[in-house]
Amino acid sequence: MNGIFMLVLSIVVLVGAYMIYGRYLARKWGVDSKRKTPALEMEDGVDYVPTSRQVVFGHQFASIAGAGPINGPIQAAIFGWVPVLLWVLVGGIFIGAVQDFGSIFASVRNKGRSIGYVIELYVGKLGKRLFLLFVWLFSILVIAAFADIVAGTFNGYNADLSTNLINGATATTSAAFIAVAVGLGFFIRYRKPTNMTATVVAILALLACIAFGLTFPLYISKSLWLYLVFAYIMVASVVPVWALLQPRDYLNSFLLVFMIAAAVVGIFVANPTINLPAFSGFVVNGQQMFPILFVTIACGAVSGFHSLVSSGTASKQIRNEKDMLPIAYGAMLLESLVAVISLICAGAVFSNGALPSGTPPQIFAMAVAGFLSKTGIPTLASNTIITLAISAFALTSLDSVARIGRLSFQELFMDSSTDEEKMGPLQTLLTNKYFATIVTLIFGYMLSINGYAKIWPLFGSANQLVSALALCAIAIFLKKTGKKGSMIWIPMFFMLGVTFTALFQIIIVRFTRLASGNFTLLTDGMQLVFALLLVGLGLIIAIKSIRTLFFEKGAKEQKAAA
Repeated sequence: MNGIFMLVLSIVVLVGAYMIYGRYLARKWGVDSKRKTPALEMEDGVDYVPTSRQVVFGHQFASIAGAGPINGPIQAAIFGWVPVLLWVLVGGIFIGAVQDFGSIFASVRNKGRSIGYVIELYVGKLGKRLFLLFVWLFSILVIAAFADIVAGTFNGYNADLSTNLINGATATTSAAFIAVAVGLGFFIRYRKPTNMTATVVAILALLACIAFGLTFPLYISKSLWLYLVFAYIMVASVVPVWALLQPRDYLNSFLLVFMIAAAVVGIFVANPTINLPAFSGFVVNGQQMFPILFVTIACGAVSGFHSLVSSGTASKQIRNEKDMLPIAYGAMLLESLVAVISLICAGAVFSNGALPSGTPPQIFAMAVAGFLSKTGIPTLASNTIITLAISAFALTSLDSVARIGRLSFQELFMDSSTDEEKMGPLQTLLTNKYFATIVTLIFGYMLSINGYAKIWPLFGSANQLVSALALCAIAIFLKKTGKKGSMIWIPMFFMLGVTFTALFQIIIVRFTRLASGNFTLLTDGMQLVFALLLVGLGLIIAIKSIRTLFFEKGAKEQKAAA
């Protein structure tokens, strides 16, 4: 297979899907550009902030992508390029993008509230609390996996203790990047520059950060970086969105567009051959394609985390309902394109029956830098920028999911009828945003020290189960508001089948290790507890949701949200 042909085919399919199926969904669901959004109706300057389409798109895309569309396809390449490509395109168009669009739509129509609130409204308070607990556990898994990836990307030393210039330069650039983002946030909020001025300032600041990082690389060990990453997300998850989240994502959008554009240009220049086999079999290295392929490739095809971002932060920034289609459906399809590019990179460097050593982000950066070297761009500069872009993806996901985890923990101990002025000392403590953040991050750190590779199967399974439960909530919302929702049903049942199969397999493996005596309490024990909790919570929520969707009689339609 030729890399250019795969890329062009994927672009045509994804653009066509946006123009046809995305617009079809917008019409069927009744997206109304004249309807006042929660960001305008409930503006508070912290979470509800009406924001331009471009900035929210940057936040959405950077938050949902993370390192997922790079890690997943490269890890799943063992099954061959055909199943990976088919799942990315079909899953992205008919499941992932539909979930993202449906999540943000349901949230906007319910005052910017989360998917958990939608479940409370239509399934009941118990369903909401179970879902919030599920989301909190899942957030811990995301934090653990992505924190380890970021710390590894910043690690200034190789295995032989020699310094790693690319990682050191990336670390310095990322640190400068965060500091500049804070300054940009205050500049945009208080000076209110035009879009053109803000764009010029952002690009110049980004270039300055890259030059600074290449000149002054920072060499710090991975273990210390792990502490620093958790300190960063502790701060980033509690400050107002305009002070860090929005400007940092605005800067990210330029960096990420450059990364994608550079990869596309590199592919056209290098015209790589896909050396991966088309299909390696249904069982490879003891792993079954069903369900492993579908939980390994989450971001890029369908990811439950996206529904939390769409309904947790992005929906509160939507200025006009017509912006939801490009921000949600469009951002997901762009992520699918990143997954396709990752597959092409894996295929290009695949040799002698194996991929090069290193993490998937390192393999991706190595491949793209190799493509760009044929255009005359220095390998060090291109590799640093691509690695920076990947770490920017992951950092954005980290502080977004830390915020989501914190909010989920707080909501566990309060509901819409809670009077915050009359809460007791214990409830006041449990709903305090700083306490909730610290508790969430402590568990995340305990899992992260085991490395992302040991967490990824459980993370992927939990992530896809969140997607299945979000699809349940969207289907119920559409039914209750009298809108067409049958396009949700097949994706919903498929994802439920995939994820419960994967989680049961993880549980069986852990019990087998326990029986054989090859069981570690911190690694296997925590994963077993998490898997059991996720299965139990997921089954209860799914059964309650399906009963509400298909068997509840005489339910009143929620006209207010229609």
